Amino acid sequence: MYTDSVEIFSDRTNAAILRHPGRRFPGVLVQGDTLYGMCSSADFACAAARDCIPEEEYEALNDLRNHLWSLLVHYKQVLGEHDIPLPFSEYPRR
Repeated sequence: MYTDSVEIFSDRTNAAILRHPGRRFPGVLVQGDTLYGMCSSADFACAAARDCIPEEEYEALNDLRNHLWSLLVHYKQVLGEHDIPLPFSEYPRR
């Protein structure tokens, strides 16, 4: 971990807009519990859409879901490395 300055364009809850040093464009800060909720919603959407939409469209939806889960896995790993508890309770995925 290190400390550095970021530019804060907006500090709206669950939608902070920040620019990290060295980056041209700002990004959106999504809190971990919100990211977990997005992952759960993506799981639900994929399960509901699996047999209802064309395969190509399902693959795009599933790619989005997988990207969200990849971000969450990284988030959980980093928090674990720093002994920070998760801000959500994990339930078994169906």
